[in-house]
Amino acid sequence: MAGGGGRPRSAPGALLGMAAAVVAGLVRAAPKEEQHSVDLIEKNYVYGNIKHEVNVYVKVFTNSPFLVCMDLARSQEEVIDPKYLWIGPDGKNLEGRMYVNLTETGELMVMGFKESMSGAYTCTLSHKIIETTTQEEREMFEAYKFMVYAYREADHTYQVFVRFTTKECKLAANGQFFEELKKVLNNVISDLTCHIIESSYKCHSVKIPKQGLLHELFVSFQVNPFAPGWEEVCHQVPYDCEDATNMRVQEARNRIGEFFNKQMYALKHEFQTVPTIHYVDNSFSVTRIDSCRPGFGKNDITHKNCASCCVVCDPGTYSPNNEVTCQICTRPRVKKYGARSC
Repeated sequence: MAGGGGRPRSAPGALLGMAAAVVAGLVRAAPKEEQHSVDLIEKNYVYGNIKHEVNVYVKVFTNSPFLVCMDLARSQEEVIDPKYLWIGPDGKNLEGRMYVNLTETGELMVMGFKESMSGAYTCTLSHKIIETTTQEEREMFEAYKFMVYAYREADHTYQVFVRFTTKECKLAANGQFFEELKKVLNNVISDLTCHIIESSYKCHSVKIPKQGLLHELFVSFQVNPFAPGWEEVCHQVPYDCEDATNMRVQEARNRIGEFFNKQMYALKHEFQTVPTIHYVDNSFSVTRIDSCRPGFGKNDITHKNCASCCVVCDPGTYSPNNEVTCQICTRPRVKKYGARSC
């Protein structure tokens, strides 16, 4: 009987009635040797290094930081008659290009970054050294190389596992309960253009210490941010939607977590007789699954400074789907970044 003298509830109706009530109520770090320059790095400047190339990661559709055509030590010194020559990934001079901001002091910003803009950006700094005693002039040349990569945030999906106690595994109501549970959860998150996918359940017999043998439904599903209509919502967001979809699916995950918390509360406070099918206390667990858009992949070895990023696929590799790896072309004809096929 329901608390307060209500009429008897049968499984799965008991939990679903409770579920309906619940639904109604839910309306990157500086290297050690450069840590003294954190204030400069925070101002959106990346310095070259004469000893090795510097990796830079730029989120698609945003502007790159300023790439500085000298190392940090040189930037703190007096430089006489400096001249700067910037060469882009295509091997051509970047001066005068519409998509770059090139300052008179040698800083380069690439604007509206796209995956095709990825590659090597090199700068040659020429400057003079004047001998104090003889006033003799010598011209010096220093080359700096920046490997600039487009990246995207990974798309997030949440894998959820939850358990319910049932009377027996052959109970016909188990399947009905599972279908109704999916409907209720989809209702909880539908306004976020998120939905439940990859859902399944299995019934197992479980030996519980001091309780004997119980029958439990092991339910799994994914909370996915790409329910029908998500594209229309994304049209309201300039350029790219991954931040918005990730924020929405995070909210969906939180709502579902709150939903199961309320099941636990209701079982303890609102039911005099526990329903046949009911939520197992603290069985809710969730794991985030990342995926990348086509042309991007994750590689924490090659791109350890951006290990959680989906970085544009290098030439000779491609990614045709939403996996997290760039595949190697068997016949490496692809010479561009961000390839979706070979």
